[in-house]
Amino acid sequence: MTRLSVNINKIATLRNARGGNTPNLVKVALDCERFGAQGITVHPRPDERHIRYQDVLDLHEVVTTEFNIEGNPDQRFIELVKRVKPAQVTLVPDAPEAITSNAGWDTLRHADHLRNLVDTFRADDIRVSIFVDADERMIEGAKAVGTDRIELYTEPYASHYFTDREAAVAPFRRAAQRALELGLELNAGHDLSLDNLRFFNEQVPGLKEVSIGHALISDALYFGLENTIQMYLRCLQP
Repeated sequence: MTRLSVNINKIATLRNARGGNTPNLVKVALDCERFGAQGITVHPRPDERHIRYQDVLDLHEVVTTEFNIEGNPDQRFIELVKRVKPAQVTLVPDAPEAITSNAGWDTLRHADHLRNLVDTFRADDIRVSIFVDADERMIEGAKAVGTDRIELYTEPYASHYFTDREAAVAPFRRAAQRALELGLELNAGHDLSLDNLRFFNEQVPGLKEVSIGHALISDALYFGLENTIQMYLRCLQP
């Protein structure tokens, strides 16, 4: 069964909008685990507009499922990850001013940089995942720099799902097959939702983990957090 990692950035956004500690990010993370999530994802950005660097340290002390830290690997991010030593680090090439991630790495152009990062994190026994588009050349480039996993950027799939879901998922199916041929493990994330998750999971082979935040937290406003996590888990059942 594909694992569900809940991205709790939006909880931090809500907390920061008012100040104080409501909602309590650590409690929400523990609740997500208690309700069945198999991982917690955070994406600290340099301006700390949602997840703060201290949040990562606090969560590290209590998260018992798989902890995934994703982000653009500037020096501060690298130092944080090496200090925390999460189960997984996901390298994402988002600009500091980006509202959200909007493209994967060019693993050919940035091969030397990515290879150095992979070596740095794997020296601390941290599994490395590289965020990529559904492009076989970029997947082959990710393999060449030594990463353990790739995470497919799924916004193009989500955007075209209601127009033609077969056409929307086709490049992701091909990308997954190429990753499996190369011996890479496979994650996916971005704009996956209750509408499109089940079909994606059924059609994309070898999927290990999905990271979902915005849609899941939004759904929880209507359905409640525990029920929402269960709904997403049902979408991932084989």
